[in-house]
Amino acid sequence: MNRFIGMCLIAAVAVAFPGCGKTSKEEAQATVNTPAAGTPAKAALFKDDLAFLQAQTGVAVLTGPDGLAMVAVNPDLQGRVMTSTAGGPEGTSFGWINRELLASKINNPHMNAFGGEDRFWLGPEGGQFSIFFKSGDPFDLDHWYTPVPVNEGAFSVIEQTPARLVMGKKMRLENYSKTVFSLDVVRTVFLAGAGELAPLGIDLPAGVRMVGFGSENKVTNTGLEAWRKETGLLSIWILGMFNPSPDLTIVVPYEAGPEAERGPIVNDAYFGKVPADRLIVADKVLYFKGDGLFRSKIGLSPKRVKNIAGSYDAATKTLTLVTFLLPAGASDYVNSMWEIQKNPFAGDVVNSYNDGPASPGAKPLGPFYELETSSPALALGPGETGIHRHLTFHFQGDESALDGIARKALGVGLEEIKGAFKK
Repeated sequence: MNRFIGMCLIAAVAVAFPGCGKTSKEEAQATVNTPAAGTPAKAALFKDDLAFLQAQTGVAVLTGPDGLAMVAVNPDLQGRVMTSTAGGPEGTSFGWINRELLASKINNPHMNAFGGEDRFWLGPEGGQFSIFFKSGDPFDLDHWYTPVPVNEGAFSVIEQTPARLVMGKKMRLENYSKTVFSLDVVRTVFLAGAGELAPLGIDLPAGVRMVGFGSENKVTNTGLEAWRKETGLLSIWILGMFNPSPDLTIVVPYEAGPEAERGPIVNDAYFGKVPADRLIVADKVLYFKGDGLFRSKIGLSPKRVKNIAGSYDAATKTLTLVTFLLPAGASDYVNSMWEIQKNPFAGDVVNSYNDGPASPGAKPLGPFYELETSSPALALGPGETGIHRHLTFHFQGDESALDGIARKALGVGLEEIKGAFKK
C-alpha cells in the first residue's frame, strides 16, 4: 500500500515534521526513549503492564473462567486491546506498549502510536480517496494526519461483562475528494475460546495455555447518501502490535497458483524489496522475520490471501495466530499508496510489518512487529452496516503440543518455522 521514499521520523515530543517523499504510517510512529536497534525489550509480565496502564489510563480487564486468560482493553485509547496473557498476572504480556508516549500525555495529531494488540483504524490511507490527507495536499509526511476521530478521544462504553466489552463512537470524516462520511462505529471486544478455535480445526492440547480474544467492528452509514466507488469508500482496518524477538518468525499461508491467474504471491515493495534473508517464499507459505531489527513490510492480495497468519517465538515458546472474516468473492480492497492511483480498489487484505531503524544508527519506531487485516471496501447505503471480525490467539506450552496447532492452522510445523532462516 505505502512505498517508502526518504527517511523521516516523528519525535513524540514534537509535532513538527521534516519534509520527505512518499512514505507510510510506520514512518509516523517513532517515539521518545525507544530501545536501540539490536536490543529488543525483554518480555514483560502482564501484571507489570497492567499496573502501568492502570496508573496512566482507564483500562478494563476481561478474564476467562480459569483466571489465566486475561485481556486489557482501553476504551479511552480509542478502544484498543493493549495487551493480553495466557498465564494470569505472572504470565507473559503479549502486546507492545509505548510506555514513554503514554506517560508523556502528549497528543500527536499525526499519530498517537500507543501500541496495542488490536486497534481500530479506517482506510484508505493514501490516494484520491484518502482520509489521511486533505484535498489538494501533497502526499508527504508533513501533510499526513490520522483522522482525528480515529486518533484521539475515547470510545463510549455501551456494555461490559467479565468476558465482553462493547464500545461505540460517532465519526465524521472527509476524504481527499471531499466526500463526507457520517458513521457510527460499534466495537465489541470479547474473549475467544474453543468455539472460535473450532473453525480452524484445533483442539487445545493438554498442558497448553491459551488466551484468545476478538474484535467485531461494525461501521454504519448514518448519512443520507450511499457510499460509492466513484467518490470513495472506507474500509475497516485492524492492526496488532506485538513484541519482537531474534527468534521470532512470522508465517503467512497463501493460495498457490500461477501469477497469470492470481497475480504476484506477495507485495514486498513497501520500503524497497525485502532481502532474501528476511523473506522466504516457500510452498504455500511465507516466512518473514519479526525481530524488530530491519524495517520491512509485506502484503497479500485478495487472490492470494487466506484468513490466517501467525508467528512463532522460539525463545518464549509462544505461537500466535490471527484469523479474520474473509468474505467469499470479495475483490475490492482500498488502496493506500501515497499517490493518485490508477486502481484505488486494488489493495492488500493482510499485511505484516517488521520494525527497525529507518537509517543506520537511528532509533527504531518501537521496536515491534505487526499483523494487520482489512475488510473489503464498504459500499454502504444509508443505514447499512459493514462488519469486520479479527481474532488473535496466543498459545504457550511444550513444543510437541504447539507443533500440532501450527500444522493444523498454518500448514507447517515448528521445526520448519524455526529452521526457515537457518538453511
